[in-house]
Amino acid sequence: MGGFNGMGGPDMAPHTPPSASRSSRGLDRSSNHPFTTTETVVVVTELPDGVREAELAGRVRDTLVLTAEERRWGRRRVTTTGGRTLALALPTGTLLVPGAIVHVGPDWFVVVECAAESCLAVTPASHEEALRVAFEVGNRHFTLAFDGERLLVPDDPGLDIMLTRLGVRFERVRAAFVPIGRGHRHDR
Repeated sequence: MGGFNGMGGPDMAPHTPPSASRSSRGLDRSSNHPFTTTETVVVVTELPDGVREAELAGRVRDTLVLTAEERRWGRRRVTTTGGRTLALALPTGTLLVPGAIVHVGPDWFVVVECAAESCLAVTPASHEEALRVAFEVGNRHFTLAFDGERLLVPDDPGLDIMLTRLGVRFERVRAAFVPIGRGHRHDR
C-alpha cells in the first residue's frame, strides 16, 4: 500500500503538509530545461483572536472569497484573491464567517468574504407566508438567509418545486448567501 505521497500528498490532506513550503519540479517550455519553483503555503490551524484594526494598519488586505458551503469546510487548500495559498487545518466544526480574519502575516492579512452564488429570493406576502416558507425549507434540512425583505434559499430543484407548489413569489438571483443557523443536509 502506498504511503502519504501515494494518497495525493498535501493537496488531499492540507492539515499534514510536509513542510511550510513546497517545491515542485517543472519544465521551462521556452527552453525545455527543468526548473524548480517554491510555493509558500501558510498552514492555518486556528483563527487569530482579538485582532484590532490598529494591528492591521500598514498591512496589505487580501481576501478569501467563499460560498456558504465552502465557509463550512475548515480542512482544505485554498487560494486567496491575491494568489496566496493557505492550507486550512481548522478544528472540526469551525465556521468561517464573513469578515473573519483567517491569517495575519508580517505585511499582509486575509479576511473572509462571501461569494455571490445562485439563490432563490422569496418575497413573502405576509408574516405567515414567511413562516411557512421557513418551516418548509428547514423541514427539508436546507438553510435560509435574510436579505432585507426577502428570504434567500439555495437554488435547488427541490426547493424550486416546493416554492412553486406553495404559490409564493420568488426569483433566481446571485447574492451573498449568509445562512442563519448552521443547518445540515442528510445527503452530504
